[in-house]
Amino acid sequence: MKVIILGGGVAGLSAAHELIERNFEVEVFEKQETIPGGKARSIPVPNSAENGRLPLPGEHGFRFFPGFYKHITDIMSRIPYKGKTVLDNLVETYSVMITRYGKPPIVALNHFPTTKKDLKAAIEGIFDKNTGLDLDDIEFFVNRIWQLMTSSYERRKEVYEKIGWWEFLDADNPKRGDAYRELFVLGLTRSLVAAKAETVSTKTVGDIFLQLIFDTLNPFDGVATDRLLNGPTNDVWIDPWLDYLKSKGLVYNFNSSVNKFNVAKDNIQSVEITTNNKTSLHKADYYISAIPVERFAELIDDDMLKADATFRNIQALSSSVNWMNGIQFFINKKTPINKGHIIHSDTQWALTSISQEQFWDDFDLKDYGNGKVKDIISVDISDWFKEGLNGKKASECDIDEIKKETWNQLCKSVNTPDKTILTDDMLEHVYLDRSIEFEKITHTHHERSIEQQIKQNYMPQPNWGQRFNEMHTHFKTINKEPLLINKVNTWVLRPEAFTGVGNLFLASDYVRTNTDLATMEGANEAARRAVNCIITQSKTKHKLCKIWDLHEPFLLSVLRRKDKKNYARGLPWQKEIPLWARFTIFIAKILARIIKLIRK
Repeated sequence: MKVIILGGGVAGLSAAHELIERNFEVEVFEKQETIPGGKARSIPVPNSAENGRLPLPGEHGFRFFPGFYKHITDIMSRIPYKGKTVLDNLVETYSVMITRYGKPPIVALNHFPTTKKDLKAAIEGIFDKNTGLDLDDIEFFVNRIWQLMTSSYERRKEVYEKIGWWEFLDADNPKRGDAYRELFVLGLTRSLVAAKAETVSTKTVGDIFLQLIFDTLNPFDGVATDRLLNGPTNDVWIDPWLDYLKSKGLVYNFNSSVNKFNVAKDNIQSVEITTNNKTSLHKADYYISAIPVERFAELIDDDMLKADATFRNIQALSSSVNWMNGIQFFINKKTPINKGHIIHSDTQWALTSISQEQFWDDFDLKDYGNGKVKDIISVDISDWFKEGLNGKKASECDIDEIKKETWNQLCKSVNTPDKTILTDDMLEHVYLDRSIEFEKITHTHHERSIEQQIKQNYMPQPNWGQRFNEMHTHFKTINKEPLLINKVNTWVLRPEAFTGVGNLFLASDYVRTNTDLATMEGANEAARRAVNCIITQSKTKHKLCKIWDLHEPFLLSVLRRKDKKNYARGLPWQKEIPLWARFTIFIAKILARIIKLIRK
């Protein structure tokens, strides 16, 4: 049986992997011209190689593999790499750093302390007087997290899905301090995805944040809370993955765009695809769409809607996207700012970053670019629609302005009055994700004035024609690869992996999954669900792909069951604290008083 997969990113490759290992015939069509991996890919920086060296390794955005990931790491363990597996290329980080303009950074341990060094770091993080957090704010936040921990899954999905993170954490309350909003409300959302705290679902942020907490507090499973790759993504993961799948018979086509699904009798008869500027029809027994939601929505036509009216939900969901794109600064000095991710909490463009060289033991950067690069600061820009230090939104800047402004915000965030870490003379090269494109637009003043007047319902003035030949040029910034955002109450719009078109299945990060976040983990889980549908529908005897639930401690299960009963009776969440939790709170309050005395 043949399966055509549309999209060769993580979701498409994941589906191909599961199908190939079950002896299906699989062909993938990917829009990129030469580089597999979708948003996860690393990208050779154009015109950066000198004197026979390799191009500098750019990327769409840095990788992040939390400890609670199960689906993507399982498949990584099944990809051969130099006598081991790709999973062995994951390395642990040690801490997370939060920087703020003009203030010392806050550094917190991101795993359960198991050594004297760990314990010292954890205590220093707790007693850090530079946080600016009020103890009342801390207590309120802890109570809210306790509410999430002890709420039933039904309440989370049906109630918290309809509440924004900003609202849930009472961020509008004037009693809450600026540090509370920056660290607990805004910092958490920007570190996950390009989400806005005001609109992102509490269910989504809450579920993922709880997983990170449980990972950090778990001393037993030996898996770090935060891991990343030990080299450029395609070198240590995507390319070996594709090579393995090709060795098993996968056909992978680059430079391919899907034009149309030809639907009849509630099934796809063929799909029209343009590959290398040649358009043709392709047929298979089953089809998997692993393309982004905004692209799939464009392909939905009347024939598809007749077969499945819920495709209208996908069209509505397609507007729930935002921008989160990477920029890499290649510098001539090793600068391990933090042994882990950094949240630049005050930055106008919501920057997060990581210093990569410290994790790339087997990659000598002297072999790349001009030979002078010694480190890479990989940055994600998560807010493209807020004015920066230069008074302009990132979405309104040209490429040079984006590079300069991002660097300025980064330097202002990292450098303090007592310590300068980044300086302009360290820069060797800068690369902005190439999915950000710039369209040059030229207007006459006459045309622009008319546009402005129409918007304001004014009539044009007679003398405007005298300025007709005066020209004005600006740039329109376009993002070719936006990211799905879990906005409030959009779960209802998200589809299952199966559809009303009998032989079409969906495997992308907008599909309903336990992960419930636009990530590599979510994409892989969605792919498994699509493959399971094909296995079931084809009536083959292949083993179904494993699907993991999010894990939560057994100690809390009694309270979640009680809340499930309360919710079924129409009752609100009721605070209940068992004896072991009361003891923990008692100890915490003693520590809080000690902290207060120390801060004085």
